Amino acid sequence: MIVETADRRIRSLRPPKLNADPYSAHGSLIEDERRPDGHIERALTVFLTGAECPFTCSFCDLWRYTIDGPTPPGALTQQLSSVLSSLEAPTPDRIKLYNASNFFDLRAVPSEDVTGMATLAAPFAAVTVESHASTIGARTLAFARSVSGRLEVAIGLETIEPVAAAQLNKRLDLARFDQATRLLSDNGIDLRVFVLLGAPHVRAEESVAWTVRTVEYAVSRGASVVSIIPVRDGNGEMERLRALGHFTQPSLAQLEDTLDSCLQFGAAVVTADLWDAELLSGCGECRSRRIERLRRLNVTGVAEPRIACSVCDAP
Repeated sequence: MIVETADRRIRSLRPPKLNADPYSAHGSLIEDERRPDGHIERALTVFLTGAECPFTCSFCDLWRYTIDGPTPPGALTQQLSSVLSSLEAPTPDRIKLYNASNFFDLRAVPSEDVTGMATLAAPFAAVTVESHASTIGARTLAFARSVSGRLEVAIGLETIEPVAAAQLNKRLDLARFDQATRLLSDNGIDLRVFVLLGAPHVRAEESVAWTVRTVEYAVSRGASVVSIIPVRDGNGEMERLRALGHFTQPSLAQLEDTLDSCLQFGAAVVTADLWDAELLSGCGECRSRRIERLRRLNVTGVAEPRIACSVCDAP
């Protein structure tokens, strides 16, 4: 009952969804990504349009890109085929199929699309999909067998700060996360983890420390890649939590502090998610140079001095 009440409140505060077309992907991009062995991959990310995730996380804004109701069978395969038909040679090393939901939820990814996308992904050496830890199971293993490349599954751990983790409305505890990571490891499937910076209910002055601890936890559970995602507002619930003093949007300096601290975890690639990084609070004089430094760190993993700025560094 408590969860259902939270779901209703969170959904009631949302602005309208975008006008998503279930037969058209809402975007794609190609970028360089570093792997733990130091190899730089070219990765194609396809942002697929489909059913909304049933887990109504307080911080989430991905629901904007989803449709009401289940994904029509064949729609995702059509979306991916359309994106790949316009792809120029050479084929990237990795394809990431992100559907703003859970890849192993049949409501979001029907069986025929699992098969269809596995076939379309054949030219790629590696395939990444995203899914809640509780959906990792037999379908995951079947998909790993069906793709010709190596499978990687991305899971949102978000935070291990106990009070905050219990308040995210994610229905995830560490035992379930650990169970999912063991299944992946035991079956030769790579693990990518999403971690929040600025998670609601984490005190602003403790945000960097808890994010670093969460990254460390993910690495200890076998994560090969960890992405640090600054929490964004705009979904209604985050504005409500800010008004109550439970959320402070992270700053660009905090993102820098976090990534700099996580370069020590050499067993994994730790990166900063720079989507909308220019909207993070920070100095207007040096913001673009600081973001470019983070972009370089994402690719190289080699520590660099912080950007000097006459405004920031003024006494």
